[in-house]
Amino acid sequence: MIGIESLGLAAVSAAFVVCALVIAVVGTRLTNVADELADRTGLGEAVTGAVLLGAATSLSGIVLSITAAAGDQPELAMSNALGGIAAQTVFLAMADVVYRRANLEHAAASIANLAQAALLLGLLSLLLIGAYSPDVHWFGVHPITPILFVAYVFGLQLVRNAEAAPMWTPRRTHETRTDSPEENNKAMSLVRLWGGFFVLAAILGLTGYVLEGVASRLGNATGMSDTAVGVVLTAISTSLPELVTSIAAVRRGALQLAVGGIIGGNAFDCLFAASSDIAYRDGSIYHAVSGDTLLWVALSVAMTAVLLLGLIRRQKQGIGNIGFESATLFGLYGAGILMVIRG
Repeated sequence: MIGIESLGLAAVSAAFVVCALVIAVVGTRLTNVADELADRTGLGEAVTGAVLLGAATSLSGIVLSITAAAGDQPELAMSNALGGIAAQTVFLAMADVVYRRANLEHAAASIANLAQAALLLGLLSLLLIGAYSPDVHWFGVHPITPILFVAYVFGLQLVRNAEAAPMWTPRRTHETRTDSPEENNKAMSLVRLWGGFFVLAAILGLTGYVLEGVASRLGNATGMSDTAVGVVLTAISTSLPELVTSIAAVRRGALQLAVGGIIGGNAFDCLFAASSDIAYRDGSIYHAVSGDTLLWVALSVAMTAVLLLGLIRRQKQGIGNIGFESATLFGLYGAGILMVIRG
């Protein structure tokens, strides 16, 4: 990024803090607008979190992955996407720590979030199929890439149908928080709400893009590999909007929005890989990355499976007032980070 490389470490660190503060303020406001849009449009918190909030908070990450792939850095492009999925999943465990009344996965029971988790597992599996299938491509694009886009759109329709006409519902308990529309200030028109949402999303994306450059500068200064930079620095830094918005949603009481935003954002992040394959001009990007990067696909599958089990089990209380799934997610992510650093 122009200008970043010439900055000293002190200036880069200060820029990181400023970007994080902007993300905290804008991300909180974006969550409030998304929650109101969920009520005013009738989309519901889970679908709004998956489609609107998930996509908006992922803008900076997809820009980074596409730019890295076009610049012949497949490891950075893919590790950023896959590391972001793992980081955002553990962010949901952090949100569980913030919500003290009960286990977050218990209180945010939703058939739509279960469907989204299943969709995410399917998309992650397709990424592994792409990596271990024959290295064929047309005009530099592997066949699994268009399949990923089609599967994502089809899966979203299934999620929407599952919420609109569920064939079964989770058992209500005293701690269950339902998605009930609130009495909003109708003085603001839907046009202004949508306009505000897109403006805030643009600010978030631009800030995340700057933050990516800062993280890359810090990574280069330490001599880290592209995989380590992608997983440890850029993935976490560009995923900060998801952390901020999920915690803001929990504090606001929009629990399904928080869970849906993370899982739906992760499903959207799988398209980072598909978009990177299109941008990468030297063949299939799935075959241009190392086993260290593909490890994060498997790790993301394991973390999503644990999360899905937590959503189904709906444990009320657990270790440190969080569910077993949150404790396991912390352990899996920590193990993954150690493997990358030691590797």
